[in-house]
Amino acid sequence: MRILVTGSNGLIGSALVKVLRSRGDEVLRLVRDGAKGRDCVGWNPEGGQVDAARLEALDAVVHLAGENVGTRRWTKAVKGRIINSRTKGTALLAETLAHLESAPKVLVSASAVGYYGNSGSAVVEEKAPQGDTFLAGVCAAWEAAADPARAAGIRVVHPRFGVVLDRAGGALGRMLPVFRAGLGGRLGDGRAWMSWVTLNDAVSALATCLQEGGPSGAVNIVSPNPVTNAEFTRMLARALRRPAVLPVPEAVIRIVFGEMGRELLLASVRAKPARLEQWGFRFSRPEIGGALREVLDTGGG
Repeated sequence: MRILVTGSNGLIGSALVKVLRSRGDEVLRLVRDGAKGRDCVGWNPEGGQVDAARLEALDAVVHLAGENVGTRRWTKAVKGRIINSRTKGTALLAETLAHLESAPKVLVSASAVGYYGNSGSAVVEEKAPQGDTFLAGVCAAWEAAADPARAAGIRVVHPRFGVVLDRAGGALGRMLPVFRAGLGGRLGDGRAWMSWVTLNDAVSALATCLQEGGPSGAVNIVSPNPVTNAEFTRMLARALRRPAVLPVPEAVIRIVFGEMGRELLLASVRAKPARLEQWGFRFSRPEIGGALREVLDTGGG
């Protein structure tokens, strides 16, 4: 297959590119103007510019680009950048693909389980309604921005990612120094549900979405076994052989991180991968204990 990937330098994108190339696919990377390389295609999503001629005759596109939502407190300006980085780039890409003479068969355009908002202990599958948080609105707008490709007859898939576990980056990568120092602990009361998936399983799920005749619409890319924050904390501490007895009070999270803390650290999402399971997808690490041991290379399971 000839596949275009955006966000190819990110946690998921870089791993996906390696897997696709290892199986013999030709991978092009959509990168900002100025980047060089035979596999690079230039674009400027803020300026509405993309090298459309080099997007002809693609088999598939995987769109993962977007500003990280967890690097800084959410001011009005930061929130604007978060939503613009997702909707402008997605709309530009979808409109460009829709007008190609030889359009790809599938566009896999990222989203997140933040779509469901703070859903408490209720199990949410892909048919669940949109939540009422900022991130829920971002995800809904992000997915809607791909409508031009959908209208042109391209199969559009929205992988709604949970927390992707990898020791080299993402949420787990930021947590590890604290937990290795024995300073980790649950967040708030620890009852919030966490929908997670290993990086390897996330990439395998994306490959499944690329298959001919694969799913369309929303696909939860999460383990079938979500855990509470308290359980995750306990299992991470066990995997690292460190104590985790220093909880972070909810009041502190709200004061220090504001809205970002409420939605990223305290919100509860108990998502299930119903559509992946319908397609017969098999997770290599469906349980949190084995997943953390694999990710951290601590053996066992």
